[in-house]
Amino acid sequence: MTVWDRPEPPTRPVPLDRERIVAAAVALADEGGLDAVSLRKVAARLNAGPMRLYGYISTKEELFDLMVDEVQAEILTEEQPADWREALGTLAHRTRRTALRHEWLADLLGGRPSLGPNGLAVTEATLAALDGLADVDTVMRAVETVSAYVTGAIRREIAALRAERATGLSDREWQRAHGPHVTRMLATGRFPALAKAVHDGTDVDAETTFTTGLEWVLDAVSTRLDRPPV
Repeated sequence: MTVWDRPEPPTRPVPLDRERIVAAAVALADEGGLDAVSLRKVAARLNAGPMRLYGYISTKEELFDLMVDEVQAEILTEEQPADWREALGTLAHRTRRTALRHEWLADLLGGRPSLGPNGLAVTEATLAALDGLADVDTVMRAVETVSAYVTGAIRREIAALRAERATGLSDREWQRAHGPHVTRMLATGRFPALAKAVHDGTDVDAETTFTTGLEWVLDAVSTRLDRPPV
């Protein structure tokens, strides 16, 4: 029986429910990442004994599943755009913004499908955007491809943010600090393609990078559909 199917125990002297437990866990993760989350720490946040939580949640993995589903509600929109590109693009951008608000989400994306109500709703919205535009196997591969891009791009962006906090250096400051080494290595002539990218490439912000890559992925998906986008 999954955590979604298992009923909650009756209310006891210290009022508890999964909603309060999950909210406390999300707050802890937002403050200190997944390492800051444990049933003991969540119980302390709620002024309850740790054993009380086991009536609602059996393992930390179940708690993580509930946390992911909780924040996935932020990805959903009230109305689904009719155009498939707009629909997938909206979901992708909302997933990115949700992960930037809850950086720990990046560590839990890309695994097994989320089976909570919000996770299933996100999956439904994603599949519905392409429903009828190709056979089901093509739709599944398209969704997997877009998801792989979104997950990878989000993880890369959040890794950069974490590195900036850990080192105390912005990307530009880090580049300046390592500039002499890079200059010496490029001067050897062993890395001509890299030298061209460093000297001639345009530096763009993270959102532009994400949007451009997403558009290219959607362009590729469009070539596999039975009819062009609306």
